[in-house]
Amino acid sequence: MAAARRLLGLLAPLAWARPAGGAAPAGGGWQAGAVPEEPRCTVERADAALTSALFLQRFAFSRPVILRGVTDNSAFRALCTREKLLAAFGQRLVRLSTANTYSYRKVDVPFQEYVEQLLKPQDPTTLGSDTLYFFGDNNFTEWGPLFQQYVPPPFRIPGTSGAYSFGIAGSGSGVPFHWHGPGYSEVIFGRKVLYFPDRWWHATLNLDTSVFISTFLG
Repeated sequence: MAAARRLLGLLAPLAWARPAGGAAPAGGGWQAGAVPEEPRCTVERADAALTSALFLQRFAFSRPVILRGVTDNSAFRALCTREKLLAAFGQRLVRLSTANTYSYRKVDVPFQEYVEQLLKPQDPTTLGSDTLYFFGDNNFTEWGPLFQQYVPPPFRIPGTSGAYSFGIAGSGSGVPFHWHGPGYSEVIFGRKVLYFPDRWWHATLNLDTSVFISTFLG
């Protein structure tokens, strides 16, 4: 299990990194959760001294890793506060997906409606297949100015390119066990837990209202 604040992760095999802090208010105005954090984390750590060659040799194809201090996304983080995102994108439509493995159900709502009416702590009795939240399915034309401020991790896997997936999810929500190829996932605000029975198969749980961006490599 891996858990951290503002954590950047390479999924499959998964790498995490803590970006430098910014001037944004604590929590970004997003609601903190009541889900307790498990203290045990067995994922290996690395910092900015990690070279691309060692990353490829030791982590890229075999194991998750938590990376610390490899990027500075303080500018991006300042734009992801609740106040700033509502001002910039409140009237824009966003596509919500069910929090099950295959995300069958899709619903379009104004971003402000999602934040103010639907973004609530998860009811423990509600199934993931009945839970809608905003992750992926981004309009890259409308959200492009925000994504342009994001600094992706410096490590690359030869023959792949990155695709962003931006999301905001309520406390207690998540995605059941699923699989996908390599990618990074950075938690801008909040706390997210990832569970790994092995290096590919994993599940996610948001301990707080979490703002996150993933970079999938393919």
